[in-house]
Amino acid sequence: MLDAIERRLGTDPALAAGVLDVAELIYCADLDGGRPANLVRLGMVVDGLARQVGEEHVSAYCVVDKSLLSNQDLTSNERMVMRRWGDDGIVEVVVGAAARVVEVSELTGLPIVSRVLPAVWSPLPGAGGVVLQPRGPVPTGPSPVGRQLTARWWHCPDPDCANFGPARRGSGQPVPRLRNGQPICPRHDAPLGDNGPRPPQQVLAVRVDGVIRTRFVVTAAGPVVVGRAPDGGQGQVGVQLGPWLSEDARAKVSRAHVSMSLSPQGISVTDLSMNGTLVRLGGAADGELQLSRGASRQLGVSDIVELFPGVEIGRIGALASSRPLDSASV
Repeated sequence: MLDAIERRLGTDPALAAGVLDVAELIYCADLDGGRPANLVRLGMVVDGLARQVGEEHVSAYCVVDKSLLSNQDLTSNERMVMRRWGDDGIVEVVVGAAARVVEVSELTGLPIVSRVLPAVWSPLPGAGGVVLQPRGPVPTGPSPVGRQLTARWWHCPDPDCANFGPARRGSGQPVPRLRNGQPICPRHDAPLGDNGPRPPQQVLAVRVDGVIRTRFVVTAAGPVVVGRAPDGGQGQVGVQLGPWLSEDARAKVSRAHVSMSLSPQGISVTDLSMNGTLVRLGGAADGELQLSRGASRQLGVSDIVELFPGVEIGRIGALASSRPLDSASV
């Protein structure tokens, strides 16, 4: 169960759908009627978040208060797992998690899931699992300071830092903590060094059979190949669709079907397939364009790329799930 939860965690704000205080949520005993503290409740709340936003493999930005690592209400295995999550950089381990959750939300625009903090949604027990009750408006986006922070690469003086160490270079980073205007590492409480600008990025999503299955980031550093099973050779970044495809779709979607790239002009799609790619302009409101192998098209904000009927790529705002998720889906 904890391994399944782990796959839903991450500290890249571009890929997350909400920010959570683990210390609060594991004590919501009414969610399952069990022991006072239980780390499994975190997974229940993330499942509720997935249903709320209509994304099957939603990622949650989780903040763990350092006190939880020695909390005797949890099992030794739960404490060990949280330490490993922190060491791997998929959660933040900090002193003062509640304040950090609020800061992350303010800087990134991520909605808070909480019963006690100023939140967008509050987790409650429901017939099919945890449901999120609306409490406040969804943030409109990152703050100006947040945009400045996430536009830079940062490094921690601790070379083994999982959040701002060398291993995170080239992938997503958490948002730094601010103290008197100085970016600091949330875990090591040390000033962060500025390693220069990050490449611009855009977040896209894959929708298969009416459900958003995953998000991915395209940066100006290089294209992302999307297909049935891109090989990822020569440092290629790939998004694999095979597990979500029907038998008919697997026969028509190429291993490497399209390449998504980002330039100063915006996101472009290039067809790499044998069967072609359809671009629904404005979601089809402005017509359709068929791409053949080697052809490219710059995408508008609402354009949707269709690899096969029901297999689509686009921006999150253009790809709201067209059918609700049930408990089995998440």
